Amino acid sequence: MPELDDRYWLHQAIDLSRSCPPSTTAFSVGAIIVTPDGEVLATGYSRETDPHDHAEEVALTKIRPGDPRLREATIYTSLEPCSKRASRPRTCTDLILAAGIPRVVLAWREPFIFVDCEGVELLNAANVEVVELPDLAETVKEINAYLLE
Repeated sequence: MPELDDRYWLHQAIDLSRSCPPSTTAFSVGAIIVTPDGEVLATGYSRETDPHDHAEEVALTKIRPGDPRLREATIYTSLEPCSKRASRPRTCTDLILAAGIPRVVLAWREPFIFVDCEGVELLNAANVEVVELPDLAETVKEINAYLLE
C-alpha cells in the first residue's frame, strides 16, 4: 500500500523538521530519501550543518553522487523543494533532478513569503512524479508558524 508508506515516510520527514535551528529567514524543513524496499539512504533537515542548508540538499550530500539506488528512490520533504535561491548556486529542485530521483512526496507547497516557488511545476515538467499529501500541511505550518505571523 504505497499511500500508507508515503504517509509514514512523510511523517518521518516532518518530524526531522522539528530539529531545525530557528531562523527568521528560512523554513524548517525535513527530508528523507528512501528506496522502494524501505531502505533509508539519507536524511536531512534545514540548517543541519550550516545556516544556509536546505533539507533536501543535506540529504543528497550524504549519498555518493551517481549512486544507482537514487534512480528508484523517493525523496520525502515536508515543504516543496526550492526553485529559487540566493544563498547557494543550485536549488533543491535542480539537485533532485541531477540526482535522478524519479519521485517526490511533499506535504506543503512553499507559500509566497520569500520567493515564488515553482518546484512542483519544474519537477512535473521533467517527468518526476510528484505526490502531495496536503492533509499533512497543517503540521508543517505549525512547525513554521514563526514565519507565518
